[in-house]
Amino acid sequence: MSSLTSVELNFLVFRYLQESGFTHAAFTLGYEAGINKSNIDGNMVPPGALIKFVQKGLQYMEMEANLSNGEVDIDEDFSFFQPLDLISKDVKELQEMLRERKRKERDKEKDRERSKENDKEIEREHEGDRSRMKEKDRHEKQKEREREREKMEREKEREREKMEREKEREREKMERETFERERERLKLEREREMEREREREKIEREKAHEKQLGGGDRDMVIDQSDKENAGDEEHGGSTEPMDITMTSTSQPCHIPSSDVRILEGHTSEVCACAWSPSASLLASGSGDATARIWNIPEGPFKSGFHRSINALILKHAKGKSNEKSKDVTTLDWNGEGTLLATGSCDGLARIWNTNGDLISTLSKHKGPIFSLKWNKKGDYLLTGSVDRTAVVWDVKAEEWKQQFEFHSGPTLDVDWRNNVSFATSSTDTMIYLCKIGETRPVKVFAGHQGEVNCVKWDPTGSLLASCSDDSTAKIWNIKQHNFVHDLREHTKEIYTIRWSPTGPGTNNPNKQLTLASASFDSTVKLWDAELGKMLCSFNGHREPVYSLAFSPNGEYIASGSLDKSIHIWSIKEGKIVKTYTGNGGIFEVCWNKEGNKIAACFADNSVCVLDFRM
Repeated sequence: MSSLTSVELNFLVFRYLQESGFTHAAFTLGYEAGINKSNIDGNMVPPGALIKFVQKGLQYMEMEANLSNGEVDIDEDFSFFQPLDLISKDVKELQEMLRERKRKERDKEKDRERSKENDKEIEREHEGDRSRMKEKDRHEKQKEREREREKMEREKEREREKMEREKEREREKMERETFERERERLKLEREREMEREREREKIEREKAHEKQLGGGDRDMVIDQSDKENAGDEEHGGSTEPMDITMTSTSQPCHIPSSDVRILEGHTSEVCACAWSPSASLLASGSGDATARIWNIPEGPFKSGFHRSINALILKHAKGKSNEKSKDVTTLDWNGEGTLLATGSCDGLARIWNTNGDLISTLSKHKGPIFSLKWNKKGDYLLTGSVDRTAVVWDVKAEEWKQQFEFHSGPTLDVDWRNNVSFATSSTDTMIYLCKIGETRPVKVFAGHQGEVNCVKWDPTGSLLASCSDDSTAKIWNIKQHNFVHDLREHTKEIYTIRWSPTGPGTNNPNKQLTLASASFDSTVKLWDAELGKMLCSFNGHREPVYSLAFSPNGEYIASGSLDKSIHIWSIKEGKIVKTYTGNGGIFEVCWNKEGNKIAACFADNSVCVLDFRM
């Protein structure tokens, strides 16, 4: 690159002085520098050349200072200097000035960033405050809902307690009415007996008087007539042949006390009893908040030898018993006879072993449990409750598997069809067929006009029998929607029903399948399951019949009534073959697996075991 000579510079200064009006200064410079002797053509130099030249030099220095600074990014804005700085300072000084300026700009930028960050932090704090306020409001609302839910639960609990008190009052009322009826009946019986005695004395006096008059032939006629009338009275007439079993001619059929064992220990009425299917163990459940397992001696009871029979006590209440909320209402053995399940008024199902140890407590229901059944496999337990639901329990896992909430009234009975499906009945008059895993009923049976007290599957699981407060029993087929038979011979509520252990799927396959029903009209009736017709009516009881059971061979029926009597009926002969009278109403009867002992639970807090031998 060519450099500027002193002659050229002097000429540029000379021209500047001339153009600026400094004539004398220009003359002096031109004379001393010999401008007129130079070979520079003045016409080639434009006006203001020195000024332009100096400006371009300053711009060059400014560019050099910017481009020579290693800290400066090529994409950053170009920095300008004051002309005095460009003239008075060299490039290094200008670069230092530029770096200082950049540092200040960066510091300002950092300050702005910190200010923004502070603003954001303040905003976040405000946002946190708002979030905390929202969370606090949400917690308050949650607490309010929780308080409302607790209030509703307390109201429901009070309602349940009220229902329990009503139930207790109703039961006490029924017991009082039963007692009054029994007292009235005994009073009438005594009056009739006294009337008959007075009539016999009158007849005897008339006979003695006629004999004194010598009417011997007339005596024979009257005497024969009286005997015939007395015979008719004793045999109950021809319209109700079953009444014959209750007269003095049948007294030998009373079970002697030597064949009876009374099991004492319960302190309240005994509501349920069941024999173990594998051992000589009898379970009983009572209103005293206990169940008991009695070890009954095998074989016939020995006459004159009344060894006390001890029991394992399964306590359902801590401390004192007789807690009404823990009444044991139902119980059932599993198929192997190794576990006993009990249900009680506290809504809990409990499982015990044969040593009386509590294995598990199952809690899900919100009301008393009225029915409870093991499935045949023994892996599931089914419970029905006043809370309108049925629950299937996984016994091994000790937890509920599924709750079925279909009924609109208390669930009164449940019965397995097979290992995974079952039927439920309720006060709402409906019957539902349910299956594990299904959220809706598999089938709905509607037809009863009153509470459905009991449902039972036949041995094959194809027919379902039901009985109701509408005084009817019905037989339903799984393949049809409506009942196949409507059994209407009873005149009052039917409390329970049982299928005979005969026909297909039983140990007596060659015998006819029948259905038995027990009613508050004091009768037990036997029905042809295929034709739906009544085969026989057993009319020996005087009060409502609460329970019945078939013997294992299907040849006998045992029935228990509030008249304190157990009757054992021969199905073939259609009459009572054995009878026993206790000291209280009978709530349940059951046969052992051998068919040689019958157990019954009484309202007088006792359990009776009867030897049965024909």
